[in-house]
Amino acid sequence: MSEHLDLIMFAGLMAAILTGFPVSFAIAGVGIGFAFLGWTLGVMDLSLLGALGQRVFGLISNQVLIAIPLFVLMGAVLEKSRIAEELLSTMGRLFGGLRGGLGISVVLVGTLLAASTGIVGATVVAMGMIALPAMLRAGYDARVASGIVCTAGTLGQIIPPSTLLIILADVMSNAYQQAQYEQGKFSVETLSVGQFFAAALMPGLMLVGLYLVYILLRGLIRPQDMPPASDMAARPDMAEVFRAIVPPVLLIFAVLGAILGGVATPTEAASVGAVGAMLMAGHRIGVNPRIIVTGAVALIVLGVAAGAFPVRLQRSDLSPAAYAAGAAYIALALIGLVAVALALRGMLRERVIHEALNSTLTMTAMIFATILAAGIFSLVFIGLGGEERVAAILSQLPGGATGALVFSMIFIFILGFFLDFVEISVIVLPLVTPTLIVMGHDPIWLGVLIAINLQTSFLTPPFGFSLFYLRGAAPEEVRTTQIYRGVIPFIGLQAIGMILIWALPPIATWLPGVLF
Repeated sequence: MSEHLDLIMFAGLMAAILTGFPVSFAIAGVGIGFAFLGWTLGVMDLSLLGALGQRVFGLISNQVLIAIPLFVLMGAVLEKSRIAEELLSTMGRLFGGLRGGLGISVVLVGTLLAASTGIVGATVVAMGMIALPAMLRAGYDARVASGIVCTAGTLGQIIPPSTLLIILADVMSNAYQQAQYEQGKFSVETLSVGQFFAAALMPGLMLVGLYLVYILLRGLIRPQDMPPASDMAARPDMAEVFRAIVPPVLLIFAVLGAILGGVATPTEAASVGAVGAMLMAGHRIGVNPRIIVTGAVALIVLGVAAGAFPVRLQRSDLSPAAYAAGAAYIALALIGLVAVALALRGMLRERVIHEALNSTLTMTAMIFATILAAGIFSLVFIGLGGEERVAAILSQLPGGATGALVFSMIFIFILGFFLDFVEISVIVLPLVTPTLIVMGHDPIWLGVLIAINLQTSFLTPPFGFSLFYLRGAAPEEVRTTQIYRGVIPFIGLQAIGMILIWALPPIATWLPGVLF
Protein backbone atom coordinates (compact mmCIF):
# COMPACT_ATOMS: atom_id res chain seq x y z
CA MET A 1 0.00 0.00 0.00
CA SER A 2 2.82 2.42 0.86
CA GLU A 3 4.04 2.71 -2.75
CA HIS A 4 0.58 3.90 -3.85
CA LEU A 5 -0.02 6.22 -0.91
CA ASP A 6 0.00 9.32 -3.14
CA LEU A 7 -2.86 7.93 -5.25
CA ILE A 8 -4.79 6.93 -2.13
CA MET A 9 -4.24 10.44 -0.80
CA PHE A 10 -5.77 12.01 -3.91
CA ALA A 11 -8.78 9.67 -3.68
CA GLY A 12 -9.09 10.59 -0.01
CA LEU A 13 -9.21 14.24 -0.96
CA MET A 14 -12.13 13.59 -3.35
CA ALA A 15 -14.00 11.72 -0.63
CA ALA A 16 -13.36 14.40 2.00
CA ILE A 17 -14.62 17.21 -0.25
CA LEU A 18 -17.75 15.29 -1.21
CA THR A 19 -18.70 14.92 2.48
CA GLY A 20 -19.63 18.60 2.50
CA PHE A 21 -17.03 19.50 5.13
CA PRO A 22 -15.50 23.01 4.59
CA VAL A 23 -13.14 22.61 1.66
CA SER A 24 -10.04 24.31 3.07
CA PHE A 25 -10.18 22.25 6.27
CA ALA A 26 -10.78 19.06 4.28
CA ILE A 27 -7.74 19.70 2.06
CA ALA A 28 -5.45 20.58 4.98
CA GLY A 29 -6.75 17.70 7.11
CA VAL A 30 -6.15 15.12 4.39
CA GLY A 31 -2.65 16.50 3.85
CA ILE A 32 -1.69 16.38 7.53
CA GLY A 33 -3.30 12.97 8.04
CA PHE A 34 -1.40 11.39 5.14
CA ALA A 35 1.81 13.11 6.20
CA PHE A 36 1.73 11.24 9.51
CA LEU A 37 0.56 8.06 7.79
CA GLY A 38 3.48 8.29 5.36
CA TRP A 39 5.89 8.96 8.24
CA THR A 40 4.48 5.94 10.13
CA LEU A 41 4.98 3.72 7.07
CA GLY A 42 8.47 5.08 6.54
CA VAL A 43 7.83 6.63 3.09
CA MET A 44 7.89 10.32 4.02
CA ASP A 45 10.19 12.66 5.92
CA LEU A 46 8.14 14.99 8.14
CA SER A 47 10.89 17.63 7.99
CA LEU A 48 9.52 18.47 4.54
CA LEU A 49 6.65 20.25 6.27
CA GLY A 50 9.20 22.79 7.48
CA ALA A 51 8.84 24.43 4.08
CA LEU A 52 5.21 25.27 4.90
CA GLY A 53 6.19 28.50 6.67
CA GLN A 54 7.98 29.70 3.56
CA ARG A 55 4.91 28.91 1.46
CA VAL A 56 2.63 30.86 3.80
CA PHE A 57 4.98 33.84 3.75
CA GLY A 58 5.22 33.64 -0.04
CA LEU A 59 1.42 33.66 -0.29
CA ILE A 60 0.80 36.66 1.96
CA SER A 61 3.61 38.63 0.30
CA ASN A 62 2.58 37.77 -3.25
CA GLN A 63 1.99 41.08 -5.04
CA VAL A 64 -0.09 39.42 -7.76
CA LEU A 65 -2.68 37.88 -5.44
CA ILE A 66 -3.25 41.18 -3.62
CA ALA A 67 -5.35 42.18 -6.64
CA ILE A 68 -7.94 39.49 -5.80
CA PRO A 69 -9.71 41.23 -2.86
CA LEU A 70 -9.72 44.53 -4.76
CA PHE A 71 -11.35 43.02 -7.85
CA VAL A 72 -13.82 41.17 -5.62
CA LEU A 73 -14.67 44.45 -3.85
CA MET A 74 -15.21 46.16 -7.21
CA GLY A 75 -17.69 43.48 -8.25
CA ALA A 76 -19.42 43.39 -4.86
CA VAL A 77 -20.00 47.15 -4.88
CA LEU A 78 -21.51 47.02 -8.38
CA GLU A 79 -23.78 44.17 -7.32
CA LYS A 80 -24.93 45.52 -3.95
CA SER A 81 -25.63 48.99 -5.35
CA ARG A 82 -27.95 47.38 -7.97
CA ILE A 83 -25.99 48.80 -10.90
CA ALA A 84 -25.92 45.31 -12.41
CA GLU A 85 -29.70 45.01 -11.92
CA GLU A 86 -30.33 48.30 -13.72
CA LEU A 87 -28.08 47.26 -16.61
CA LEU A 88 -29.90 43.95 -16.98
CA SER A 89 -33.33 45.60 -16.91
CA THR A 90 -32.36 48.19 -19.53
CA MET A 91 -30.82 45.66 -21.92
CA GLY A 92 -33.79 43.34 -21.49
CA ARG A 93 -36.20 46.09 -22.56
CA LEU A 94 -33.89 47.05 -25.44
CA PHE A 95 -33.76 43.56 -27.03
CA GLY A 96 -36.88 41.94 -25.54
CA GLY A 97 -39.05 42.49 -28.63
CA LEU A 98 -36.83 40.28 -30.79
CA ARG A 99 -37.10 36.50 -31.08
CA GLY A 100 -34.42 35.32 -28.66
CA GLY A 101 -33.89 38.97 -27.66
CA LEU A 102 -34.01 38.33 -23.93
CA GLY A 103 -31.41 35.60 -24.32
CA ILE A 104 -29.20 37.97 -26.33
CA SER A 105 -29.55 40.66 -23.67
CA VAL A 106 -28.62 38.19 -20.89
CA VAL A 107 -25.44 37.14 -22.74
CA LEU A 108 -24.44 40.75 -23.48
CA VAL A 109 -25.09 41.83 -19.88
CA GLY A 110 -23.18 38.77 -18.67
CA THR A 111 -20.25 39.91 -20.81
CA LEU A 112 -20.30 43.43 -19.39
CA LEU A 113 -20.67 42.16 -15.83
CA ALA A 114 -17.87 39.65 -16.38
CA ALA A 115 -15.53 42.42 -17.49
CA SER A 116 -16.55 44.74 -14.64
CA THR A 117 -17.13 42.35 -11.73
CA GLY A 118 -15.62 38.93 -12.46
CA ILE A 119 -17.82 37.31 -9.77
CA VAL A 120 -19.70 34.29 -11.10
CA GLY A 121 -22.00 33.71 -8.14
CA ALA A 122 -23.22 37.30 -7.95
CA THR A 123 -23.87 37.46 -11.70
CA VAL A 124 -25.78 34.17 -11.87
CA VAL A 125 -27.91 35.02 -8.82
CA ALA A 126 -28.70 38.52 -10.10
CA MET A 127 -29.73 37.27 -13.54
CA GLY A 128 -31.56 34.30 -12.02
CA MET A 129 -33.70 36.65 -9.93
CA ILE A 130 -34.30 39.31 -12.60
CA ALA A 131 -33.93 37.86 -16.10
CA LEU A 132 -35.09 34.28 -15.62
CA PRO A 133 -38.64 35.15 -14.41
CA ALA A 134 -38.96 37.63 -17.31
CA MET A 135 -37.86 34.96 -19.80
CA LEU A 136 -40.33 32.46 -18.38
CA ARG A 137 -43.17 35.00 -18.52
CA ALA A 138 -42.31 35.65 -22.16
CA GLY A 139 -42.80 31.94 -22.90
CA TYR A 140 -39.18 30.78 -23.01
CA ASP A 141 -38.53 27.07 -22.57
CA ALA A 142 -37.29 26.69 -18.97
CA ARG A 143 -34.32 24.60 -20.09
CA VAL A 144 -33.16 27.18 -22.64
CA ALA A 145 -33.61 30.09 -20.22
CA SER A 146 -31.75 28.31 -17.42
CA GLY A 147 -28.89 27.33 -19.72
CA ILE A 148 -28.48 30.90 -21.01
CA VAL A 149 -28.44 32.40 -17.51
CA CYS A 150 -25.97 29.84 -16.13
CA THR A 151 -23.61 30.16 -19.08
CA ALA A 152 -23.67 33.95 -19.26
CA GLY A 153 -22.88 34.07 -15.56
CA THR A 154 -19.73 31.97 -15.97
CA LEU A 155 -18.18 34.44 -18.43
CA GLY A 156 -16.69 36.13 -15.38
CA GLN A 157 -14.20 33.27 -15.23
CA ILE A 158 -12.65 33.79 -18.66
CA ILE A 159 -13.18 37.48 -19.53
CA PRO A 160 -10.66 39.65 -17.66
CA PRO A 161 -10.37 40.88 -15.00
CA SER A 162 -11.01 37.48 -13.49
CA THR A 163 -10.06 35.88 -10.18
CA LEU A 164 -9.44 32.62 -12.04
CA LEU A 165 -6.98 34.30 -14.41
CA ILE A 166 -5.10 35.95 -11.54
CA ILE A 167 -4.67 32.62 -9.73
CA LEU A 168 -3.90 30.86 -13.00
CA ALA A 169 -1.27 33.46 -13.94
CA ASP A 170 0.52 32.90 -10.63
CA VAL A 171 0.38 29.10 -10.98
CA MET A 172 1.45 29.09 -14.63
CA SER A 173 4.29 31.55 -14.00
CA ASN A 174 5.66 29.29 -11.25
CA ALA A 175 5.26 26.25 -13.50
CA TYR A 176 7.03 28.04 -16.36
CA GLN A 177 9.97 28.91 -14.12
CA GLN A 178 10.13 25.33 -12.81
CA ALA A 179 10.09 24.00 -16.38
CA GLN A 180 12.95 26.33 -17.34
CA TYR A 181 15.01 25.12 -14.36
CA GLU A 182 14.39 21.51 -15.42
CA GLN A 183 15.61 22.41 -18.92
CA GLY A 184 18.84 23.83 -17.47
CA LYS A 185 17.94 27.51 -17.90
CA PHE A 186 18.85 29.54 -14.82
CA SER A 187 18.16 32.99 -16.30
CA VAL A 188 14.43 32.37 -16.32
CA GLU A 189 11.60 34.35 -17.86
CA THR A 190 8.40 35.08 -15.97
CA LEU A 191 4.76 35.51 -16.99
CA SER A 192 2.52 38.35 -15.83
CA VAL A 193 -1.17 38.67 -15.07
CA GLY A 194 -1.40 41.21 -17.87
CA GLN A 195 -0.24 38.61 -20.40
CA PHE A 196 -2.98 36.21 -19.32
CA PHE A 197 -5.59 38.97 -19.33
CA ALA A 198 -4.58 39.83 -22.91
CA ALA A 199 -4.51 36.16 -23.92
CA ALA A 200 -8.00 35.47 -22.54
CA LEU A 201 -9.69 38.52 -24.04
CA MET A 202 -10.18 37.26 -27.61
CA PRO A 203 -11.11 33.67 -26.58
CA GLY A 204 -13.65 35.10 -24.13
CA LEU A 205 -15.24 37.27 -26.82
CA MET A 206 -15.15 34.28 -29.19
CA LEU A 207 -17.22 32.28 -26.67
CA VAL A 208 -19.68 35.18 -26.45
CA GLY A 209 -19.98 35.06 -30.23
CA LEU A 210 -20.63 31.30 -30.15
CA TYR A 211 -23.38 31.76 -27.56
CA LEU A 212 -25.06 34.51 -29.58
CA VAL A 213 -24.94 32.50 -32.81
CA TYR A 214 -26.47 29.50 -31.01
CA ILE A 215 -29.28 31.63 -29.56
CA LEU A 216 -30.06 33.19 -32.95
CA LEU A 217 -30.03 29.81 -34.74
CA ARG A 218 -32.18 28.18 -32.08
CA GLY A 219 -34.61 31.10 -32.32
CA LEU A 220 -34.89 30.48 -36.06
CA ILE A 221 -35.15 26.69 -35.87
CA ARG A 222 -37.35 26.45 -32.75
CA PRO A 223 -39.11 29.82 -32.42
CA GLN A 224 -41.46 28.41 -29.80
CA ASP A 225 -38.51 28.06 -27.39
CA MET A 226 -37.64 31.79 -27.44
CA PRO A 227 -40.60 33.97 -28.44
CA PRO A 228 -40.46 37.80 -28.35
CA ALA A 229 -41.39 39.35 -25.01
CA SER A 230 -44.79 41.04 -25.23
CA ASP A 231 -45.12 42.14 -21.60
CA MET A 232 -41.89 44.13 -21.34
CA ALA A 233 -42.00 47.77 -20.27
CA ALA A 234 -41.47 50.52 -22.83
CA ARG A 235 -38.36 50.33 -24.97
CA PRO A 236 -35.67 52.53 -23.38
CA ASP A 237 -34.56 55.71 -25.13
CA MET A 238 -30.92 56.33 -26.05
CA ALA A 239 -30.30 58.48 -22.96
CA GLU A 240 -31.42 55.66 -20.66
CA VAL A 241 -29.29 53.11 -22.54
CA PHE A 242 -26.35 55.52 -22.36
CA ARG A 243 -26.73 55.96 -18.58
CA ALA A 244 -26.89 52.20 -18.01
CA ILE A 245 -24.10 51.04 -20.33
CA VAL A 246 -21.48 53.79 -20.47
CA PRO A 247 -20.36 53.80 -16.78
CA PRO A 248 -19.55 50.03 -16.70
CA VAL A 249 -17.86 50.28 -20.10
CA LEU A 250 -15.72 53.22 -18.90
CA LEU A 251 -14.79 51.23 -15.81
CA ILE A 252 -13.79 48.26 -17.96
CA PHE A 253 -11.64 50.47 -20.19
CA ALA A 254 -10.01 52.11 -17.18
CA VAL A 255 -9.09 48.81 -15.53
CA LEU A 256 -8.18 46.68 -18.55
CA GLY A 257 -6.65 49.60 -20.43
CA ALA A 258 -4.33 50.38 -17.53
CA ILE A 259 -3.19 46.75 -17.31
CA LEU A 260 -2.89 45.95 -21.02
CA GLY A 261 -1.35 49.33 -21.78
CA GLY A 262 1.38 48.81 -19.19
CA VAL A 263 0.31 51.91 -17.26
CA ALA A 264 -0.50 50.06 -14.04
CA THR A 265 0.02 46.68 -12.42
CA PRO A 266 -3.06 44.49 -11.87
CA THR A 267 -3.12 45.48 -8.19
CA GLU A 268 -3.01 49.20 -9.03
CA ALA A 269 -5.66 48.75 -11.74
CA ALA A 270 -7.83 46.83 -9.27
CA SER A 271 -7.59 49.80 -6.91
CA VAL A 272 -8.73 52.07 -9.75
CA GLY A 273 -11.62 49.70 -10.38
CA ALA A 274 -12.68 49.67 -6.73
CA VAL A 275 -12.64 53.48 -6.53
CA GLY A 276 -14.53 53.72 -9.84
CA ALA A 277 -17.15 51.26 -8.59
CA MET A 278 -17.62 53.35 -5.43
CA LEU A 279 -18.18 56.50 -7.50
CA MET A 280 -20.70 54.64 -9.69
CA ALA A 281 -22.48 53.33 -6.59
CA GLY A 282 -22.59 56.83 -5.08
CA HIS A 283 -24.18 58.17 -8.27
CA ARG A 284 -26.64 55.27 -8.31
CA ILE A 285 -27.87 55.79 -4.73
CA GLY A 286 -28.44 59.54 -5.13
CA VAL A 287 -25.28 61.37 -4.10
CA ASN A 288 -24.96 64.77 -5.85
CA PRO A 289 -24.34 63.68 -9.47
CA ARG A 290 -22.39 66.82 -10.36
CA ILE A 291 -19.86 66.20 -7.60
CA ILE A 292 -19.52 62.50 -8.53
CA VAL A 293 -19.05 63.21 -12.24
CA THR A 294 -16.62 66.07 -11.52
CA GLY A 295 -14.61 63.86 -9.17
CA ALA A 296 -14.51 61.01 -11.69
CA VAL A 297 -13.36 63.35 -14.47
CA ALA A 298 -10.73 64.87 -12.15
CA LEU A 299 -9.31 61.43 -11.31
CA ILE A 300 -9.26 60.38 -14.99
CA VAL A 301 -7.45 63.59 -15.97
CA LEU A 302 -5.03 63.13 -13.06
CA GLY A 303 -4.23 59.58 -14.11
CA VAL A 304 -3.64 60.48 -17.76
CA ALA A 305 -1.69 63.68 -17.06
CA ALA A 306 0.48 62.24 -14.29
CA GLY A 307 1.31 59.27 -16.50
CA ALA A 308 2.23 61.48 -19.46
CA PHE A 309 3.95 64.27 -17.49
CA PRO A 310 5.12 62.94 -14.11
CA VAL A 311 6.21 65.49 -11.50
CA ARG A 312 8.43 64.61 -8.53
CA LEU A 313 8.02 67.42 -6.04
CA GLN A 314 10.85 66.17 -3.81
CA ARG A 315 13.39 67.25 -6.44
CA SER A 316 15.14 70.62 -5.94
CA ASP A 317 15.64 71.48 -9.61
CA LEU A 318 12.01 71.77 -10.71
CA SER A 319 10.92 74.52 -13.04
CA PRO A 320 7.99 76.86 -12.32
CA ALA A 321 5.94 74.90 -14.88
CA ALA A 322 6.61 71.66 -12.96
CA TYR A 323 5.49 73.31 -9.70
CA ALA A 324 2.33 74.55 -11.44
CA ALA A 325 1.65 71.04 -12.78
CA GLY A 326 2.22 69.60 -9.29
CA ALA A 327 -0.25 72.07 -7.79
CA ALA A 328 -2.80 71.16 -10.47
CA TYR A 329 -2.32 67.45 -9.72
CA ILE A 330 -2.87 68.06 -6.00
CA ALA A 331 -6.06 70.01 -6.76
CA LEU A 332 -7.36 67.22 -9.02
CA ALA A 333 -6.58 64.62 -6.33
CA LEU A 334 -8.47 66.66 -3.70
CA ILE A 335 -11.50 67.01 -5.98
CA GLY A 336 -11.49 63.25 -6.57
CA LEU A 337 -11.05 62.58 -2.84
CA VAL A 338 -14.08 64.72 -1.98
CA ALA A 339 -16.20 62.81 -4.52
CA VAL A 340 -15.03 59.43 -3.19
CA ALA A 341 -15.68 60.53 0.42
CA LEU A 342 -19.23 61.65 -0.42
CA ALA A 343 -19.89 58.43 -2.33
CA LEU A 344 -18.60 56.42 0.62
CA ARG A 345 -20.81 58.36 3.03
CA GLY A 346 -23.83 57.61 0.88
CA MET A 347 -22.89 53.93 0.71
CA LEU A 348 -22.56 53.87 4.50
CA ARG A 349 -25.97 55.50 4.87
CA GLU A 350 -27.60 52.94 2.57
CA ARG A 351 -25.52 50.10 4.07
CA VAL A 352 -24.25 49.20 0.60
CA ILE A 353 -20.62 49.22 1.73
CA HIS A 354 -21.41 46.93 4.68
CA GLU A 355 -22.81 44.21 2.42
CA ALA A 356 -20.05 44.69 -0.16
CA LEU A 357 -17.27 44.39 2.41
CA ASN A 358 -18.90 41.35 3.99
CA SER A 359 -19.14 39.66 0.59
CA THR A 360 -15.54 40.61 -0.22
CA LEU A 361 -14.23 39.29 3.10
CA THR A 362 -16.10 36.00 2.74
CA MET A 363 -14.90 35.29 -0.81
CA THR A 364 -11.33 36.44 -0.20
CA ALA A 365 -11.05 34.35 2.95
CA MET A 366 -12.35 31.30 1.07
CA ILE A 367 -9.85 31.73 -1.76
CA PHE A 368 -6.79 32.34 0.42
CA ALA A 369 -7.71 29.62 2.93
CA THR A 370 -7.99 27.17 0.04
CA ILE A 371 -4.60 28.24 -1.35
CA LEU A 372 -2.99 27.86 2.09
CA ALA A 373 -4.54 24.42 2.57
CA ALA A 374 -3.43 23.40 -0.91
CA GLY A 375 0.13 24.31 0.08
CA ILE A 376 -0.03 21.69 2.83
CA PHE A 377 -1.57 19.11 0.52
CA SER A 378 0.91 19.63 -2.31
CA LEU A 379 3.92 19.45 0.05
CA VAL A 380 2.75 16.09 1.37
CA PHE A 381 1.83 14.85 -2.11
CA ILE A 382 5.33 15.72 -3.35
CA GLY A 383 6.84 14.07 -0.27
CA LEU A 384 4.98 10.87 -1.09
CA GLY A 385 6.37 10.86 -4.63
CA GLY A 386 3.23 12.10 -6.35
CA GLU A 387 5.02 14.70 -8.48
CA GLU A 388 7.34 12.10 -10.00
CA ARG A 389 4.40 9.77 -10.61
CA VAL A 390 2.44 12.47 -12.47
CA ALA A 391 5.47 13.35 -14.61
CA ALA A 392 6.05 9.67 -15.40
CA ILE A 393 2.40 9.11 -16.34
CA LEU A 394 2.35 12.11 -18.69
CA SER A 395 5.67 11.23 -20.35
CA GLN A 396 4.62 7.61 -20.97
CA LEU A 397 1.25 8.37 -22.55
CA PRO A 398 0.85 7.53 -26.26
CA GLY A 399 0.88 10.50 -28.59
CA GLY A 400 3.72 12.35 -26.89
CA ALA A 401 3.07 15.98 -26.00
CA THR A 402 -0.37 15.99 -27.66
CA GLY A 403 -1.44 12.82 -25.87
CA ALA A 404 -0.29 14.23 -22.53
CA LEU A 405 -2.25 17.43 -23.12
CA VAL A 406 -5.41 15.57 -24.16
CA PHE A 407 -5.18 13.39 -21.04
CA SER A 408 -4.59 16.42 -18.80
CA MET A 409 -7.54 18.36 -20.24
CA ILE A 410 -9.87 15.38 -19.85
CA PHE A 411 -8.61 14.87 -16.29
CA ILE A 412 -9.18 18.54 -15.41
CA PHE A 413 -12.64 18.42 -17.00
CA ILE A 414 -13.60 15.37 -14.93
CA LEU A 415 -12.27 16.99 -11.75
CA GLY A 416 -14.50 19.95 -12.56
CA PHE A 417 -17.51 17.73 -11.80
CA PHE A 418 -16.38 17.61 -8.16
CA LEU A 419 -13.90 20.41 -7.37
CA ASP A 420 -13.95 24.20 -7.51
CA PHE A 421 -11.62 26.06 -9.88
CA VAL A 422 -9.49 27.29 -6.95
CA GLU A 423 -8.85 23.75 -5.73
CA ILE A 424 -8.00 22.47 -9.22
CA SER A 425 -5.75 25.48 -9.89
CA VAL A 426 -3.67 25.27 -6.74
CA ILE A 427 -3.60 21.47 -6.26
CA VAL A 428 -3.64 19.83 -9.68
CA LEU A 429 -2.13 22.38 -12.07
CA PRO A 430 1.24 22.73 -10.29
CA LEU A 431 1.66 18.95 -10.76
CA VAL A 432 0.85 18.69 -14.49
CA THR A 433 1.72 22.03 -16.09
CA PRO A 434 5.54 21.98 -15.62
CA THR A 435 5.74 18.66 -17.48
CA LEU A 436 3.44 19.91 -20.25
CA ILE A 437 5.58 23.04 -20.68
CA VAL A 438 8.76 20.95 -20.79
CA MET A 439 7.13 18.90 -23.53
CA GLY A 440 6.93 22.06 -25.65
CA HIS A 441 3.47 23.57 -25.07
CA ASP A 442 3.32 27.38 -24.98
CA PRO A 443 2.48 28.39 -21.37
CA ILE A 444 0.20 31.29 -22.38
CA TRP A 445 -1.79 29.18 -24.85
CA LEU A 446 -1.89 26.31 -22.36
CA GLY A 447 -3.16 28.64 -19.63
CA VAL A 448 -6.05 29.86 -21.79
CA LEU A 449 -7.07 26.29 -22.69
CA ILE A 450 -7.05 25.36 -19.01
CA ALA A 451 -9.01 28.52 -18.11
CA ILE A 452 -11.83 27.64 -20.53
CA ASN A 453 -11.77 24.06 -19.22
CA LEU A 454 -12.08 25.34 -15.64
CA GLN A 455 -14.87 27.70 -16.71
CA THR A 456 -16.73 24.65 -18.03
CA SER A 457 -16.47 23.09 -14.56
CA PHE A 458 -19.00 25.69 -13.37
CA LEU A 459 -21.56 24.23 -15.78
CA THR A 460 -21.03 20.48 -15.45
CA PRO A 461 -23.62 18.55 -13.41
CA PRO A 462 -23.94 17.43 -10.71
CA PHE A 463 -21.67 19.83 -8.78
CA GLY A 464 -21.32 22.80 -11.16
CA PHE A 465 -21.38 25.89 -8.96
CA SER A 466 -23.41 27.97 -11.42
CA LEU A 467 -26.10 25.29 -11.30
CA PHE A 468 -26.27 25.57 -7.51
CA TYR A 469 -26.34 29.38 -7.65
CA LEU A 470 -29.21 29.35 -10.13
CA ARG A 471 -31.10 26.66 -8.23
CA GLY A 472 -31.12 28.95 -5.19
CA ALA A 473 -32.32 31.99 -7.17
CA ALA A 474 -34.65 30.41 -9.75
CA PRO A 475 -38.46 30.30 -9.37
CA GLU A 476 -39.87 27.13 -7.84
CA GLU A 477 -41.46 26.00 -11.11
CA VAL A 478 -38.00 25.56 -12.67
CA ARG A 479 -36.89 22.01 -11.88
CA THR A 480 -33.28 21.05 -11.20
CA THR A 481 -33.35 18.57 -14.10
CA GLN A 482 -34.37 21.42 -16.44
CA ILE A 483 -31.34 23.45 -15.29
CA TYR A 484 -29.03 20.47 -15.83
CA ARG A 485 -30.43 19.75 -19.31
CA GLY A 486 -30.32 23.41 -20.27
CA VAL A 487 -26.55 23.75 -19.87
CA ILE A 488 -25.66 20.71 -22.00
CA PRO A 489 -25.65 22.60 -25.37
CA PHE A 490 -23.45 25.29 -23.86
CA ILE A 491 -20.99 22.71 -22.57
CA GLY A 492 -20.77 21.58 -26.20
CA LEU A 493 -20.12 25.20 -27.26
CA GLN A 494 -17.33 25.39 -24.68
CA ALA A 495 -15.79 22.28 -26.23
CA ILE A 496 -16.03 23.86 -29.69
CA GLY A 497 -14.30 26.95 -28.33
CA MET A 498 -11.46 24.85 -26.93
CA ILE A 499 -11.08 23.01 -30.24
CA LEU A 500 -10.87 26.33 -32.11
CA ILE A 501 -8.18 27.66 -29.77
CA TRP A 502 -6.32 24.35 -30.02
CA ALA A 503 -6.43 24.46 -33.83
CA LEU A 504 -5.74 28.22 -34.04
CA PRO A 505 -3.32 29.16 -31.22
CA PRO A 506 -3.03 32.82 -32.40
CA ILE A 507 -6.53 33.39 -30.98
CA ALA A 508 -4.85 33.25 -27.58
CA THR A 509 -1.26 34.22 -28.33
CA TRP A 510 -1.57 37.10 -30.82
CA LEU A 511 -2.71 39.90 -28.48
CA PRO A 512 -0.20 39.24 -25.65
CA GLY A 513 2.51 38.94 -28.31
CA VAL A 514 1.63 42.39 -29.63
CA LEU A 515 1.19 44.10 -26.26
CA PHE A 516 4.04 42.43 -24.36
